[in-house]
Amino acid sequence: MRVKCVICDKVETIEDETLIAKRLRNRPIHTYMCKPCNERIEEKTNARIATGKFRLYQDKKSEDTW
Repeated sequence: MRVKCVICDKVETIEDETLIAKRLRNRPIHTYMCKPCNERIEEKTNARIATGKFRLYQDKKSEDTW
């Protein structure tokens, strides 16, 4: 299966039977990132988390009183 990285537009080939390929076929909202782009984003995110100013905002869950 040929896939294209959403960040750098590099075209790569992945195995058809892999989990990533199945997700891309069945759920079009999933996107593919090549390994260098994925590692670069991971490093920058970890650096932001290390500063202590990085927050993940989660939805406040309301309890169902029913």
